[in-house]
Amino acid sequence: MAEITASMVKELREKTGAGMMDCKSALNETSGDMEAAIDWLRTKGLAKAAKKAGRVAAEGLIGVVAQGTKGAVVEVNSETDFVARNEQFQKMVSDIASAALAADGDFDKLIASTYPGTSQSVKDYVTEMVGTIGENMNVRRAGSISVTDGVVAAYVHSAVVPGLGKIGVLVGIESTGDKKKIAELGRQIAMHIAATNPLATRTEELDPAVIERERNVLIAEAKESGRPENIIEKMVEGRIRKFYEEVVLLSQAFVIDPDNTVEKAVKAAEAGIGAPVSVVGFVRFALGEGIEKEESDFAAEVAAAARG
Repeated sequence: MAEITASMVKELREKTGAGMMDCKSALNETSGDMEAAIDWLRTKGLAKAAKKAGRVAAEGLIGVVAQGTKGAVVEVNSETDFVARNEQFQKMVSDIASAALAADGDFDKLIASTYPGTSQSVKDYVTEMVGTIGENMNVRRAGSISVTDGVVAAYVHSAVVPGLGKIGVLVGIESTGDKKKIAELGRQIAMHIAATNPLATRTEELDPAVIERERNVLIAEAKESGRPENIIEKMVEGRIRKFYEEVVLLSQAFVIDPDNTVEKAVKAAEAGIGAPVSVVGFVRFALGEGIEKEESDFAAEVAAAARG
């Protein structure tokens, strides 16, 4: 029997996209014959991943898990919304979210970690599921948040099942007070974040490049008015303050109580909670944000197929 080397397994993985153990099994079954091993994987439905891997996967689900003082969120993409309604896919995303909690939201650590209930890595398990479900899928990103004493609250918008949906939010609330009331406040703030998509928790946490870009736009707009420089400067500073109110969480008008900012609402909640409250941060994932989706012309595809 031919010796199966690590380089042979690697080569087969690159050619088929199948999992490492599946590639090793295929080579063992075919006495190291590479082409026969590819065919063996194809008959098992495990080589589909390579064919699917070029397709844009911009659908899928956001998975969120929060337990006490820590929480994690993941985005797992698929090609179609139909697959996102598949119970097998939903279970996989839930399992990956749980694995992300154990990995503290570290993406590299997550995909290398063992998929729950198997001996495979998360990465290899997803690759195998590409063959099983028949669509390109991938774990796109992961995030987490934790507090020392308090609650990490979660909210999922457009949830298909608990913990899975189109937008997932985690918010960390630090406080020694009543944990149940902290959790209630945290969920309200998480819902607010889902709706308003702030860029930072506090003004000082905003990316300086974002502020500079906004300031330059405002200066250019103000100069169009033809007003004196000292007036332009005041106009820009006023608009920058308005910008902060729009994109900084604690400065935003609270969607549940628009007469107050989030910061004021948090301060008002302290009496009921029985201790000072601090919003330490948040994570917000929206499905497919930043992914350039392919625009397909179905009629053109049919015409091309007819010509071919």
